[in-house]
Amino acid sequence: MYDVIITGGTIVDGTGAPATTGDVAIRDGVIVEVGAVSGTARRTIDADGALVTPGWVDIHTHYDGQVSWDDTIDPSFSNGVTTAVMGNCGVGFAPVRPGSERELIELMEGVEDIPGTALYEGMEWGRWESFGEYMDYLSTRQFGLDVAAQIPHGALRAYVMRDRAGDDVDATAEELAEMSRLVREGLEAGAVGFTTSRTVGHRSLWGTPVPGTFAAEDELLAIGAAMRDARRGVFEMIPASTVGELRALGGEHSTQQAEHAVMAAVSRASGRPVTFTLVQSPDFPPDLWREILTMTEAANADGAKLFPQVASRPIGFLTGLGGYHAFMRRPSYMAIAHLPLAERARVMAQPELRAAIMADSDVRPEAPGSMENVYGMFRRSAALMYPLDDPIDLEAPRERTLGAIAEAAGIDVLDAMYDFLISDGGRRFASLSTADLHARMEVLREMQMHPDTVTGLSDAGAHVTLICDATMPTTQLSFWTRDRHRGEQLPLEHVVHRQTLRNAELYGFSDRGAIRPGLRADVNVIDHARVRADAPVAHDDLPAGGTRLIQPVVGYLATVCAGTVTRIDDTDTGERPGRLVRSQAN
Repeated sequence: MYDVIITGGTIVDGTGAPATTGDVAIRDGVIVEVGAVSGTARRTIDADGALVTPGWVDIHTHYDGQVSWDDTIDPSFSNGVTTAVMGNCGVGFAPVRPGSERELIELMEGVEDIPGTALYEGMEWGRWESFGEYMDYLSTRQFGLDVAAQIPHGALRAYVMRDRAGDDVDATAEELAEMSRLVREGLEAGAVGFTTSRTVGHRSLWGTPVPGTFAAEDELLAIGAAMRDARRGVFEMIPASTVGELRALGGEHSTQQAEHAVMAAVSRASGRPVTFTLVQSPDFPPDLWREILTMTEAANADGAKLFPQVASRPIGFLTGLGGYHAFMRRPSYMAIAHLPLAERARVMAQPELRAAIMADSDVRPEAPGSMENVYGMFRRSAALMYPLDDPIDLEAPRERTLGAIAEAAGIDVLDAMYDFLISDGGRRFASLSTADLHARMEVLREMQMHPDTVTGLSDAGAHVTLICDATMPTTQLSFWTRDRHRGEQLPLEHVVHRQTLRNAELYGFSDRGAIRPGLRADVNVIDHARVRADAPVAHDDLPAGGTRLIQPVVGYLATVCAGTVTRIDDTDTGERPGRLVRSQAN
């Protein structure tokens, strides 16, 4: 007797091997048989005509606070993710000295756009100080999927260096020794990595850089040495110039060359894998991403283990009346911002109020953090916004932009933006792209095919009213293997491998990531013809009534986590088999 049998599916097993047709039998949380399975089960899932894949392993999330108040870990939960790695970008909530919680909250709010009210109210502060105690706290929680945590440089530096943590100063020898000790202890307590951010675009709510932004190479090497001694963990780095202005490091080489050299040195000295953000911004030289990949090949041939982390699609900055928009800091709008969404859209259609909002000047927010001028960005870039119509077209042509719509109607683009925001009861959203979408997708296709890269950057749990990229695991499948029509698609087996076994192996999760006997039973059953992520919807469901955007997802016939069926036909079964994943020495 099996616990679950999944019958007659097209098995894409996560290894990159060609798909086969067969059954998957599960007992005691483990896959015990694959192929032609005989026998009975307590539960049978008919997968005829559907894909059967491993559960997705999302290596770039920010659920560090949400794990305190949410037992589903959505939106990853509804996107087929069965393992989520959090603590990225050098921000998180441990270690933390009693009384210094506010600094870490304001850091997370500024960098990752998670409302501070939710973090104050929803988190169980006081349950931990050290990273090991944070891990012990997480081990008491149950979720819809597994979570793994990394040690954030921002919290570590704040804990050790206190008021000097965010300054452009070097740590003392004593401070380096203390940080190294805490990193090793955290890794041995089960942390799966260490993360740091060196981009000046990552700032706290009050505009200060993330502690560690200007850390000297010696500090990173000392932390790498602690990882070497612990024999575990991935070192993640957001290099300088990834977001925001360039900052010269050393003067002899370009910023990118210098940052790449630092990462290669850390990897060689520590013996640990290093993953880093690789994006192609319109502000960068057009072939910079390819140069970085070439440098990665050379470094890896010389003993490094570098894994550029790339996205499934360009980052989508969203504007809508239910989130950020061009008029949000204008006094006439701020006076009615408290109204329910539909009522707000209705009164904004009144000619007198419209004229007042359009004539107003912006009121600057009290906290000059990283989100300070997002409304200005949307105003300046209004012509480049793409309405997210049904179905969403990730390679929409220029004729679909608000600029083209305004030109065709003979009106100013901000008038077109205003009309868009109040249409359909204020429920619509548009996405900003500052470059040709087809050209950017071609870059991503080449990045995705490169043998050294890994797929990540969903930022799930973060940027809750600005970016809705937690659906990247779903759109990675639906767009690249089915919907792309303005360029070459990616092989199905390749796409599945990249967000299952490849990511599991990078983080040392040796018990999952493939449909193989003896491995953990994390499985998705997917209607490949129907799976998709729809346009975002605003939900006021964060602690203290905070708003977040979630894209509804359809097409997951079943998700199994540790042998337990957690979702059927895109519906939560109420089961919570997910637990904390602790690292193992390797």
